[in-house]
Amino acid sequence: MQKIKAGIIGGAGYTGGELIRLLVNHPNVDINFVHSNSNAGNLVSDVHTDLTGETSIAFTDTLSQDVDVLFLCVGHGDAKKFLDRNHIDERIKVIDLSQDFRLAENADFREGGFVYGLPELQKEKIRTAKNVANPGCFATCIQLALLPLAESGNLQNEIHISATTGSTGAGQSLSTTSHFSWRNNNSSVYKPFGHQHLNEITQSLNQAGSPITRDNMSFIPYRGDFTRGIIASLYTESDLSLEEASKVFSEYYKDHPFTHILKKNIDLKQVVNTNKCFLYLEKHDNKLLIISIIDNLLKGASGQAVQNMNLLFGFDEQAGLKLKAAAF
Repeated sequence: MQKIKAGIIGGAGYTGGELIRLLVNHPNVDINFVHSNSNAGNLVSDVHTDLTGETSIAFTDTLSQDVDVLFLCVGHGDAKKFLDRNHIDERIKVIDLSQDFRLAENADFREGGFVYGLPELQKEKIRTAKNVANPGCFATCIQLALLPLAESGNLQNEIHISATTGSTGAGQSLSTTSHFSWRNNNSSVYKPFGHQHLNEITQSLNQAGSPITRDNMSFIPYRGDFTRGIIASLYTESDLSLEEASKVFSEYYKDHPFTHILKKNIDLKQVVNTNKCFLYLEKHDNKLLIISIIDNLLKGASGQAVQNMNLLFGFDEQAGLKLKAAAF
């Protein structure tokens, strides 16, 4: 069985921890190193205690070139700085989980450029890429709800979006709004109409054929009082009947194993701890309602990064990602 070597930069955070959990059980991957300046010398399982008994890897503060793929699980703005400061052999494929290279104007940073890594949008380009810019979590959830309409020429009107994310979406560093005592039994709006993911959402919808601009999207993000997951509700005026819309969505996703259209209303627990996206459609007079749910740390981050890695190296797209949600 073909195996590749992986390196992880920024392995102590939420996305790094999720990535390690996936890769230690991946049939085609050996983890060569997990980099962390603040935890060098400590066992990975001392930080990610759920990995006790799963791996004996220790964090390191040195960078090895003896890898086939390098994952950048660092903060926004830090991926570019890391690549500026460190020489990475051109044969090594890079998958970046920050927002540094998602937009076209930033994609040419490294030789070969960065391909936007949403498999449901451009799977074949990912297969032949050298570098992948992993999409944002809100962006993934929202794009998967809209791409079938964009590609079929049915996304022309204003879009209204309301979406709530779990506390892990804010990262591991503590802030006032991520403390348990603030987050528990609480909810709040943040970055209304101006969330940074709108740029990549618009870019993808335009690529798929829709004329939509940021001015056509009203997006209200919420902080939820739960740990992980995103639920988004979107509506737009549409001449499609529910039956026609369902056919458009089913046809678009027929070759994409992680995105499913359900006929019954959905809830977040159905996808938490999986790499799946569930979509549910309703028609209300002339408005089409779309509900989309993902796990922000998996399909919205580390799971999608592994999915992209599988495509880059010709593995089964679902390898290491056949995960089951907790029903209760």
